[in-house]
Amino acid sequence: MYRFYWVIFINLIRLPQILAGLEKIARNKDKYTEESKIKAIKNVIRIIKNSARVTTKVAGLENIPASGGYIMYANHQGKYDALGIFEAQNRLLSIVMDEAKSYVMLTRQVMDVCDGKRLVLNDPRSGIKIIGEMAEEAAAGKAFLIFPEGGYKHNHNNLQEFKAGAFKASLKSKTPIVPVALVDSYKVFEGIRFGKIKTEVHFLKPIMYEEYKDMRTHEIADLVKGRIEDKINEVLYDRKAKQREVRHGAFDFVFNRKDSKEEYNNK
Repeated sequence: MYRFYWVIFINLIRLPQILAGLEKIARNKDKYTEESKIKAIKNVIRIIKNSARVTTKVAGLENIPASGGYIMYANHQGKYDALGIFEAQNRLLSIVMDEAKSYVMLTRQVMDVCDGKRLVLNDPRSGIKIIGEMAEEAAAGKAFLIFPEGGYKHNHNNLQEFKAGAFKASLKSKTPIVPVALVDSYKVFEGIRFGKIKTEVHFLKPIMYEEYKDMRTHEIADLVKGRIEDKINEVLYDRKAKQREVRHGAFDFVFNRKDSKEEYNNK
């Protein structure tokens, strides 16, 4: 959290201007194009990234549907998750999040501009209402982002249970499901790190309606979770393999250098 407060502190002077700009767009949504809204939100995200010294590796952009509605389902690690995903692609994503957390300064303004959905946790009526709205709007061509784990307390690169109810919106809208795998996103605002941080966003191959239409919601949840988990494990495995190569390379270099020195001294 230290990095989060640091980002707020070093941007105190321009924060009022940033908030005013977003609030102006939110109050007059019909006067602004989708591109203008995306640009405004991405500008805020870039300020946060630069202040927090964060870079994000993005992969799989070709897997995002070029047109029509879809719903992205991502693993949840922390406060940076939605920012990393939003900044990586070029659609105006409507973010679905916990209502209690959606009214925090800056988060509220971003949610209003992207026309986000505020979900009251553990309230069945709120869940039914939001799922219904998502289904209707996704079918009409809107793009959504939701975190089916519900929370992110110390998830890190491990996945918690995916709530099956979150996938009812896909079944009702008959739109593509885009799994999103986040790696190391938790590092941005968790702990006391102040050095540079690199996160990763992987957009996985979309799951079309024909593929999941005969499945129950808990089966869809397991399918999406499995694909995200496989990608995260793949990334972490490849990272460790490269680290071993580097260590072995350094080890070989030291011994080869030693042998070369001995050969030189024997001449």
